[in-house]
Amino acid sequence: MHQHVPKKIMFVFFFLYLALFCVDLFPPPCQNPADGLNASSVFHNISLNTVMNCKGRQKCSLHLRVKTVLQLTDSIHGVSICTETAGMMVNCRIFSFTKGSRERMSGQQVEIENDCTEVSPNQHVQVMVKTLPTFCGLTWTGTYNAPECSRGDLRRHVPDCITGRLSYNINPERKELSVNVSDMLEDQNYHIRLCYKDFICIGTGASKLIKKEEPVKGAMLPYSQPLPCLCIEGWSTVTDAPRVQVCPFKDRLEELWFGVNFDPLEHTLSWKPACPVTAVVTLCQKRQDAVCVDLPHASQNTSRQKITFTKVDPHPQLCIKFTAGSQSWTRCPFAEGRFQAWEVFVKRQQGGEEVKMLSQISATFSVGLCAKTADPAVCQITGTRIVHVEKNKAVGLNLTGELCNSCLQVKRLDVDYAATVMHCLERCNHSSSLRPVLTSRTFWDLTWIVAAAGASLVGIVIVTLVLLVRLNVYQTRTQTRKGNEKQIDPALDSVVPALQTQPSVYGRILTPESSQGGNTEKASLIYD
Repeated sequence: MHQHVPKKIMFVFFFLYLALFCVDLFPPPCQNPADGLNASSVFHNISLNTVMNCKGRQKCSLHLRVKTVLQLTDSIHGVSICTETAGMMVNCRIFSFTKGSRERMSGQQVEIENDCTEVSPNQHVQVMVKTLPTFCGLTWTGTYNAPECSRGDLRRHVPDCITGRLSYNINPERKELSVNVSDMLEDQNYHIRLCYKDFICIGTGASKLIKKEEPVKGAMLPYSQPLPCLCIEGWSTVTDAPRVQVCPFKDRLEELWFGVNFDPLEHTLSWKPACPVTAVVTLCQKRQDAVCVDLPHASQNTSRQKITFTKVDPHPQLCIKFTAGSQSWTRCPFAEGRFQAWEVFVKRQQGGEEVKMLSQISATFSVGLCAKTADPAVCQITGTRIVHVEKNKAVGLNLTGELCNSCLQVKRLDVDYAATVMHCLERCNHSSSLRPVLTSRTFWDLTWIVAAAGASLVGIVIVTLVLLVRLNVYQTRTQTRKGNEKQIDPALDSVVPALQTQPSVYGRILTPESSQGGNTEKASLIYD
C-alpha cells in the first residue's frame, strides 16, 4: 500500500507541469473590455527611444525606453510591456496597480516608463504594450530600430562601436603612408594594415600591431600602387571588434586603366580591373585630331570580371576607351608600334615607284583608293579591292589612274577588331616628272625630325669644309715663303678659295683635295 504513494505523487507533479506548460503554450483567450474601452482611449503618447547607461567613459550600453500614458480604470489591474528581438526570447516587464490605488486614481492618467531592456546598435526590436488582464483589442504593437554606430556619441562611448580614428599622410616619392590612431579602445592593443577593399578587405601584407603602452600610436605602411580600393583598416584586439576603413586614393580612378595585356600568338587583348569598378570598355580608333572613334560592336561592361577582345589587329591607331560615370580615359597599348603586323611602303625601281604591302603574318586586307575632300577626316572612295598577303612576302598593289593627291584606306579583314588606316600620297609637282611617294599621316612628325637633323648635319659639314680649306691655304703660303725668296703679291692674301661641289654616289661625306695647278684650293662635296 505504501509503495504506491510515491508513484501517485509523481503523477500529480506530472499533470501539474503539463497544465502549466499548456497554459504557457495556449494562453487563455482575451476578455471583452468594458464599454468605451479601446486602445486609443487607454494608451496615449507611446514613444520609443534609446538611452545610454554608462559606468565609465568607454563603458556605456544602450537601453530601449518605452514610455506611455495610461488612462486608469477599475477594470485595468496593470500593464505588460514586452520586447522581442531576432533569435532571442520575449522579454516582458509587468507594472501592477493595487486595489487601493486603482480606486483612488480611477479615471486619471498615469505615466509608465520602462528602460530596462538592453539592445545592441542597429538592432531591430518589436514592442507590445497590453493591459492586465488582457482585454481584446487593447494591445498596442510597434517596431524600433536602434541607432547605428555611425553616431558620434556611440563611437566614443559604446565598446561595440569604438573603432578608433585613423588619420594619414601620403609620401608619394617613397610610396609610404604615415598612419596615426586616436580614440582607440582603452587598455587594448590595436591592429592596422593595408588591404584591397571588395566584398571583404584583402590584406596586402603591410601591417602593424600598436601596443597600448606605446606613447605614439602610429606606423609607416608601404604601398605599391595608389589604387582607389587600397584602404587603411584598423581594429582593437578584442573578439569581434568593429573595424574602421579609410581609403586615401578613392578618387584616383585613372590608376585602374593600366595592365592591358596582348597575346601576339592568339591576337587577344585583355584587361582585368585591379579594383571593383563599374565601367564600359570600348575599342576605338584614334584620329589625327586625337579624337578616339568607337569601333562598331566593340563595347563590354564590367564591374569585377576580366574583359577580353579576341582576334585584334595590333595597329598603333587602335586604342581602348574606359568610361566610368561621366568620365572617360583612353589608353593606346600599340602606340609604340612593337606589335604592328603589317605596313604599306614604296619600292623605288627603274621607271618609277611601286606601292607594296608587307605583313609579318598571312592576312587579308581591304584596300580602297579614295580622293581627298575639304574635310581631312573624310576621303571619298573611288575603288576597293581585296588583297591577300602571305607572311613576309611583299605584294604590289598595282595602283592605276591618277594617284597624286589621293589616299589609301586599308583595313585588315581576317580579324574581328581592326582600325581603318589611311595612307596618303604626296602631292605631285606637274612641272617635273610625276613621282608619287606613299606617306602615312602617322609619320609626318618623324619626317620633320629627320629633315631638321639633315639640315643640321649639312651645316656642320659646310663649316668643317671651310675650316679645312683655310688650313690648306695657310700651309701652302708657308711652304711658298720657305721655297722662294721672291716677295709674294699682297693681293693673294685677299683671294677667297673657290668651292666646287661634285656629285657622287658614296654617301653624304665631305673630303678635301690637295692643291693642283695654281694658288686656288679645290674640294669635292660628295652627296647623293
